[in-house]
Amino acid sequence: MNAPSLKDMGRGFSDPSRCSQAVFRQSLEALCLPGQPQTLDLSLSNPSMHIPQQAHAAAAALLLALLDQDCKVWLSAGFTGSDAAAWLRFHTGCSLVTDSGLADFVWVAHAHELPSFENLSQGTAQYPDQSAICVVQVQDFATSPSDDAWTLTGPGINGSKHLKLVGLSENFVHMRRLSQVHAPCGLDFFFTLSDTLIGLPRSTQVKD
Repeated sequence: MNAPSLKDMGRGFSDPSRCSQAVFRQSLEALCLPGQPQTLDLSLSNPSMHIPQQAHAAAAALLLALLDQDCKVWLSAGFTGSDAAAWLRFHTGCSLVTDSGLADFVWVAHAHELPSFENLSQGTAQYPDQSAICVVQVQDFATSPSDDAWTLTGPGINGSKHLKLVGLSENFVHMRRLSQVHAPCGLDFFFTLSDTLIGLPRSTQVKD
């Protein structure tokens, strides 16, 4: 597949500063209130931003707001043939890597494509902030109690919350629990569906 030319490149934010700030604020709120869905106001970009093939609108907007020329990004196989890579490079200046362990951001088209945690940067004791941020597109979600929903507890949660994410590997919770042993190292997650964003920071405890 040929790379898109500049004249075919989909637009980014119509007002990069204003739109990026708005999305950034909602991303912080998503991490401060784990498990609580945030609906991004994509109408701030008028004309509308382009949504790359295989991308969720919330994931595309989030990465457009967070990435810059110093960021390294890994894309899962689900974006093969998509214009997502070229679109990100053009609008943010980021670089793409084929080794997920070198990535500052991991964008997963289909939740089951999330790499094993040991293949992702989880920071160090001296620099726990140098861990990968994972943006994972899920098939569906629910926040009501059910037999297969997670129970979330920890900072930002009053008591507990329930969350069910469809599409993740069955061993996700186990892998995450193992990674939390090395706190403050760990991984922060954003899960997306359409224009909705859900944060799951490394400090949140998940019981399945």
